[in-house]
Amino acid sequence: MAVDYAALKKGGFMRQKQKGNFSLRLQVVGGNLTAENLKHIYEVAEKYGKGYVHLTSRQGLEIPYIKFEDIEEVKAELAKGGCKPGVCGPRVRTVTACQGNVICPSGNIDAYKIAEELDKRYYARELPHKFKFGVTGCQNNCLKAEENDLGIKGASDVHWEADKCIFCGVCERACRSGAIKIENNDITIDTDKCNNCGRCEKSCPTGAWVGESSYIVSFGGLFGNTINKGDSFLPLIKTEEQLYRVTDAAINFFQTNGKPGERFKFTIDRVGAEKFKKEMEDAYNG
Repeated sequence: MAVDYAALKKGGFMRQKQKGNFSLRLQVVGGNLTAENLKHIYEVAEKYGKGYVHLTSRQGLEIPYIKFEDIEEVKAELAKGGCKPGVCGPRVRTVTACQGNVICPSGNIDAYKIAEELDKRYYARELPHKFKFGVTGCQNNCLKAEENDLGIKGASDVHWEADKCIFCGVCERACRSGAIKIENNDITIDTDKCNNCGRCEKSCPTGAWVGESSYIVSFGGLFGNTINKGDSFLPLIKTEEQLYRVTDAAINFFQTNGKPGERFKFTIDRVGAEKFKKEMEDAYNG
């Protein structure tokens, strides 16, 4: 019987060096797995694999040494624990995310919530080449947003309320970019230096700094044979509705203009950065 390796790869079963063996990639959203997921993954790895799993660099999980003849049983067993095979090839891949402001004190956005929505909208969508999303909660950039085809970074759009300020200097010391200066019972902020990290707001003991959760989006990142830092040229995005207008526009641009086997960054370069920026700005402005 002929084996359709392309179909298997599309469904997350990647051929190994060892004949008749496959490494099964599982769908993991934002790095989160439940205890029930893990229980069934353990059972499958023990029964059908070699008793171990591999954690990928993109928060994925793979079970190596799955035999071809066991594939349907493996899929059925994993489904009992709410686990699904992942994808490979020219389509939207696993959406990575940090724990965001639900868990992390530095977080400005709910990164996992954004990852879940991106997954619902785009996961496994067929495109000219692979497409990677990464969502990071703040300027600490644990998820390296700019390495992704489309990166989303949590930001805080801050303003100072003078009547609440006691000029203690905590915000000035907390600001790593040197954007805040306190002189003569007044505060100035250098907007050219401010990176919207939100550390002033989080450190202030009196609530004199007020921040609005926002998003910084970067486009065209690569980390592999070619390394490129994604470009961030849009102003701060203030709402999820606005964010998804931009992500929709980026995906549609790639699907419309990309050539088979061409990564998003090279599509932008070939079609023209100005044309791409214009379409993203139009989406930003609704």
